Amino acid sequence: MADTKDLSVHQPTLSRIKEAREQAIHHARLAQQFAAERRGLMQSLIAQGVPQADIARELGVSRQAVQKMLA
Repeated sequence: MADTKDLSVHQPTLSRIKEAREQAIHHARLAQQFAAERRGLMQSLIAQGVPQADIARELGVSRQAVQKMLA
């Protein structure tokens, strides 16, 4: 059986890694929520007849970027 090392000396670093992971997960969830909101808002504009090119121009992105955001 392999020896298990005492990691107690590394607890502060391990704790920080766990905290950073939790924060990353939280921010990934927020990014998904914002992406869904952005998509819904753009779909609303398109439903009102605003062209994708106009949306892209206002956002400072390409029309293809708008298409990807809507996908």
